[in-house]
Amino acid sequence: MPVRRAEAVWNGTLQQGNGTMKMASGAYEGQYSFTSRFEEGVGTNPEELIAAAHAGCYSMALSGGLGRAGFTANSIKTVAKVHLNKKPEGGFIINQIDLETEADVPGIDDAQFQEIATATKAGCPVSVALGAVATITVTAKLV
Repeated sequence: MPVRRAEAVWNGTLQQGNGTMKMASGAYEGQYSFTSRFEEGVGTNPEELIAAAHAGCYSMALSGGLGRAGFTANSIKTVAKVHLNKKPEGGFIINQIDLETEADVPGIDDAQFQEIATATKAGCPVSVALGAVATITVTAKLV
């Protein structure tokens, strides 16, 4: 199996510095800073990239789970919301990720869809990798 790679460069102090992150594939390269991570500044942040990875992984894994159950999705759209919060003792923690997915799946009933959507959360490789996150929720909706 392939090993995926990305890199980040940071210049300067935590609050006044800045950096760039890029994927080895060339699909993305962008800036990040203290304000883009902890406020609403221009640029990306590690949590946004985690959200993109989780949304992409979950959508693909849900397609696989539906396929194993005999269904083919016309479309699956997942939004991942990564919560970065201050810890009481100082520092920061990602303590919650909310996955919101909508899928157009002909012929499936909602109960079976919910069962597959919930099982997918446990089996998605990115969900597994993020096992230290206290809460990962899934809200799944057929459209």
